[in-house]
Amino acid sequence: MLKFIAAAIWICVITVGAVFYSFQAAGERGAGQPPKPLLGGLDYVKTDIISVPLVRDSAVQGYFLTNLVYTVDPAQIKKLSVPAPALITDQIYSYLYQNPQIDFTKVAKLDVDAFRKNIRDTVNARVGEQLIHEVLIDQINFLSKDDIRNNTIRRRSGDTTGSVAKPKAE
Repeated sequence: MLKFIAAAIWICVITVGAVFYSFQAAGERGAGQPPKPLLGGLDYVKTDIISVPLVRDSAVQGYFLTNLVYTVDPAQIKKLSVPAPALITDQIYSYLYQNPQIDFTKVAKLDVDAFRKNIRDTVNARVGEQLIHEVLIDQINFLSKDDIRNNTIRRRSGDTTGSVAKPKAE
């Protein structure tokens, strides 16, 4: 019987100690506060599809299409007098026209990290503060003139299989 009473007292002491420790640990973290979000309360702003014509040899060779998501501090974006999507669009145009060596027909050579970093850094430099924390790519495509022409022909002929309809010989 003595062993049973000693075991019961031991279980009570361990339970009280565990409860005390859990309340103490919760107090250090901030009782009742939810854990901090991954990117610290930043807003995610999604751009519309941005279409940039690629001009080479005085002719349009195709269109660079992108859809971006960027993270911003809500307090910083409220300070802007110019809409943030306009700044992003301007920087994409500037980046593509300042770097004519970029060849969109060879996707393997496209440095996506440099593209994202350049957009972020130039917008932040232009604003004078850290407005954009991350630029995330939702979509990125390049359509050549031939792709656009083939899609138009397919749409007009009603062919959705991907082959171009040939005119019938009379």
